[in-house]
Amino acid sequence: MIDYKKYCIKAYQVIFKREYRNCILSKAKDKRRHAQRAAIRRASVATMKKFPDIEPTDIWKTIYIAHVNNVSGIADQDVIKSVISADNSWKKSSGHAFEEMIAELANLGLAEHGLKIILQKELSNELKLKRIKNEVRDISWLKEQVSSSIFDLYLAIEVEDGLLIYGCVQSKTSIRDRVTRDREPSINAMSAFFISIAIVMDGDFLRLQKFTNMVNGNSAEFDVNGWHSMYVLSNDKSYNNDRIKCIDLDMGLLISELKAGADYWTTQRQWLNPTWRAEQA
Repeated sequence: MIDYKKYCIKAYQVIFKREYRNCILSKAKDKRRHAQRAAIRRASVATMKKFPDIEPTDIWKTIYIAHVNNVSGIADQDVIKSVISADNSWKKSSGHAFEEMIAELANLGLAEHGLKIILQKELSNELKLKRIKNEVRDISWLKEQVSSSIFDLYLAIEVEDGLLIYGCVQSKTSIRDRVTRDREPSINAMSAFFISIAIVMDGDFLRLQKFTNMVNGNSAEFDVNGWHSMYVLSNDKSYNNDRIKCIDLDMGLLISELKAGADYWTTQRQWLNPTWRAEQA
């Protein structure tokens, strides 16, 4: 049986070369950036589907190796500088690729409900085109979030001639170093009557009680929950703990709870406070 690491690395290489070759952008650095994101996203999904028993975070780490090898191999510098450049490239490309991957996978199931996840840059464009149909106070609030790049993705309801934004998403491969900083904006979003969730790849930090309390609340240090839900892309169900929930590649739980959130937001938004739970809607 083929080793998942070999499959993963080969998939990255094949997709990168194809995407770079077919990219219509003119500048080499733009073509490379596009091909990197596509290779990270598509190779990850392909490997996760072919090897469903392998932890997604292990596959993600292998994609990182493929990415570093790819960038350092084409750089005309000494090995150390190439690896540093490759690592910086990974940090930038992988974050965007993870956001795009989550949106792409979830939207497959959300479309039938008239819902979608959009990227921050897409929300920015929709705001400029005046296609966001929320109330004026929402529009002002959303513009502030976009300008400060606080959230990575947004939850949208498709309506005539535009979209209604009903939620915010922090999408991170690992939120360990940012969880304290990200918690306050999430609480602010919930206080503004929006759904606020996080989706993470590496959930190891959630095994520490402090971080669990930051999500779920109910502790002396963190008396309120930091998000309505935090979803971990993992096969390890031991992560499940109150508002912390495991999801797999088909995004079934996420899709059903986002639909519940949209239904509640459109009918009872005035009651959508931080204590709201999708499973009880």
